[in-house]
Amino acid sequence: MPEVIPVYTLLPPQTLLIDVAGPMEVLRYANAEQQAIRFECRYISAQPRQTTSIGLMLDGLEPLPDTLPHGAMLVISGSLSVGEKELGTDPELRGLTAWLSRAVTADMRLVTICSGALLAGAAGLLEGHACTTHAECIDELKALAPTAQVLENRLYVEDGNRLSSAGISTGIDLMLHIVARLTSAQVALAIARKMVIYLRRSGSDPQLSPWLSGRNHIHPAIHRVQDAVMGDPARDWSLGELSRIAALSERHMTRLFREHSGFAVTAYINTIRIALARDLLSQSRFDMESVAERAGFSSTRHLRRVWSEHHAAPPSQYRRDHRHEA
Repeated sequence: MPEVIPVYTLLPPQTLLIDVAGPMEVLRYANAEQQAIRFECRYISAQPRQTTSIGLMLDGLEPLPDTLPHGAMLVISGSLSVGEKELGTDPELRGLTAWLSRAVTADMRLVTICSGALLAGAAGLLEGHACTTHAECIDELKALAPTAQVLENRLYVEDGNRLSSAGISTGIDLMLHIVARLTSAQVALAIARKMVIYLRRSGSDPQLSPWLSGRNHIHPAIHRVQDAVMGDPARDWSLGELSRIAALSERHMTRLFREHSGFAVTAYINTIRIALARDLLSQSRFDMESVAERAGFSSTRHLRRVWSEHHAAPPSQYRRDHRHEA
């Protein structure tokens, strides 16, 4: 018989739907991928119906239980209506905070997605713990949980039985991490592939992904160049080849690239190659020569030289620090 883990997802008013659907899809796939552990998911709220962030109404929600069973995992989803001010004035949110203070014990696994950390913080459940939340909620969480170590620019943080994520897509990253811990890394990888998640991210990855660096513009020619580089970072890109993709002269493409992306062309290519190298170091067993080759560097010396421009510690140290998250 499989080990059953009861999973209770708490839905505040104006729940961010992706904060519920994304992580719970991970658990649905986990049940299909292996038989050792079964996640039994239930959805609880102060009201039997809640309107989500996109206007979709969720019905049939279970009431808040008086107690949570031993071994349960409680997931608090993010919400558009949860903020420091609202937590002090809204009766429903105050009721949720009071329930959390009573129902969640120190030995219970608590998972917060996005602004769900604010509810946990207001309930005193993050005091003395390292945690994170969405970048826009960091200051509010610091005020609500003054003794917590609130970490900025992190996808997710695990501190004992307290796990928190920045929200939106990072709720999926955190749940994949939990599944890997409770089942195996192979199961988590299979789920990531089925969910068409290209690369599993670790908790220490920045919220602002290097894969998205320099993309906050609308110039189609520069986006074509960036798409080409991202599609094949290891290729020996020349300015002539990239300018042909942009349908611009080399000089004009170089100027526009810096103007719109904020990067010189070579610096951008190296940023993407270093991002790929980080993924290879943390998620594979390739030796350093293979990592350098696959990431587009001519040698390990070339990799280390460019790496030193982005990281204080060498690639070998990065691998030691991050291999357990692979």
